[in-house]
Amino acid sequence: MAKAPLLLIAAGGTGGHMFPAQALAEAMVRKGWRVKLSTDARGARYTGGFPHVVQVEQVASATFARGGAAAKLGVPFRIVGGVMGAVGQMLRDKPKVVVGFGGYPTIPALAAATILRLPRMIHEQNGVLGRVNRAFARRVNAVACGTWPTALPQGVEDTPTGNPVRGAVLERAGAPYIPPGDYPMSLLVFGGSQGARILSDTVPAAVAALPEPIRSNIRVAQQAREEDLPRVAEAYAAAGIPAEVAPFFADIPRRLSEAQLVVSRAGASSVADISVVGRPSILIPFAAATADHQTANARGLVEAQAAILIPESALDAATLSSHIAAVLSQPGAALRMAQNALQQSRPDATERLVALVESLVKDK
Repeated sequence: MAKAPLLLIAAGGTGGHMFPAQALAEAMVRKGWRVKLSTDARGARYTGGFPHVVQVEQVASATFARGGAAAKLGVPFRIVGGVMGAVGQMLRDKPKVVVGFGGYPTIPALAAATILRLPRMIHEQNGVLGRVNRAFARRVNAVACGTWPTALPQGVEDTPTGNPVRGAVLERAGAPYIPPGDYPMSLLVFGGSQGARILSDTVPAAVAALPEPIRSNIRVAQQAREEDLPRVAEAYAAAGIPAEVAPFFADIPRRLSEAQLVVSRAGASSVADISVVGRPSILIPFAAATADHQTANARGLVEAQAAILIPESALDAATLSSHIAAVLSQPGAALRMAQNALQQSRPDATERLVALVESLVKDK
């Protein structure tokens, strides 16, 4: 019996790259494909949600962004070694298509596919191409974009697909929204896959400063870095505010569906999850993001009046508190924000990406 066609997915070690990769893997496995995932040790932490039949291959991390001078000098040699290893693997078990989702761990797979002239594509989640995707944009057969518009090199054509979300998020797509009112209200706070220190610094004080009618009803679930957990939990306890504080919530889709308001960074996956479920949000882009891509990610929801944007430079507890109060004191406006978010969503992003993968096989 002939082997099922093989899809090789390569993704870097952040949730922003790994969650869309997981969505594609889930869909392709359902369609009878074999799927391999190439990632690094950081990315391997996010593989628990992938279908168990997906073979995970770890590649050595090779980035110029970390390590000392000696480590940086060794990066080109590790990349070349990784590419040669990937070429050998592809010759033994040739993928029908190779898809890169960004990050340095995608270099060996995309470079090897280029050398072997295999069908290949990239998916860019953000409104600005990452370094690796930019390097390969002219060397792949298709560029899928999760955020519209995405800034691309001149002459490169894109296919807007939206950002695929995990199956657990799709199960909550368009979940009925309960507008804020005189009853327990849920505030969900997350800064991407690992939390954000600036949110730990400002959100507890902002919630504590809310007008009493709102403050007495609010319940908080906040992601925070491990080192920030004690002080964030203590701040909420001192203010008498019920709060769950953890470094990571595995059940973000459920929490999103139950939230009256979300405070978040503007990572591409976070924005996609918020829009697919359909919730009002306050977005605080990471100021140090490459080419300010988180501000680009937030643009669609902000222009649709589904989200409030606060730049880091303007963020303090008083400003954030006033915006939280404005949303939670106006149920009609909050409901319109939720509806507007839903209108910006691309719940069929995975299907669009699957169709693009299959078209590359047909085009060969």
